[in-house]
Amino acid sequence: MLTDVVFWVLAVAAVGAAVQVFRFHSMARATYALLTALLCAGGEVLLLGLDYLGVVIVLMMTIEMALMAVFMVMFMMNPAGLMPMAMVHNTRGAAVISVAVFAALASGILLTDWPRRRGGPPADPTEALGMSLMGPQMLTMMTLGMALFATIVGTVVLATRRGRYDRFGDGLTARRADDATRGGVGR
Repeated sequence: MLTDVVFWVLAVAAVGAAVQVFRFHSMARATYALLTALLCAGGEVLLLGLDYLGVVIVLMMTIEMALMAVFMVMFMMNPAGLMPMAMVHNTRGAAVISVAVFAALASGILLTDWPRRRGGPPADPTEALGMSLMGPQMLTMMTLGMALFATIVGTVVLATRRGRYDRFGDGLTARRADDATRGGVGR
């Protein structure tokens, strides 16, 4: 019973937040409404028992939408939505296409003969999902993930002009940090 209630609450919240994406004039608010809709979808995946996939969706969408909001505020001409703007164009055409696609998908769901389940669930669903997605290349992808992480850390380190040795000297013995701008942590 509780699972059903949580399912419907998340479903209604996801649809409501998705509608708000197109109602907000602020790109930042639209981004966070989209984040809310995607988090609700991740919650639905978690309810299905796909913990790994649900957590990946939640983490990936949170980081993606946070970065998108930052870039929207930095580069959009109207990030706060002080002037009215439209998030959609050709609304009639989009509505016709949306209704047609929904009708086709709904009729496919209702008219298709679903196959009977063969076999049982795997002993380790996470491993089975990994093998489905990556096959025998799982070790390669894990190594690639660590290489990408090391690359990100390396570029951040190389992008900063100053490090801790610049601030406190080679022996890290300076009493005060030699910061270009006063008032920071080393003050």
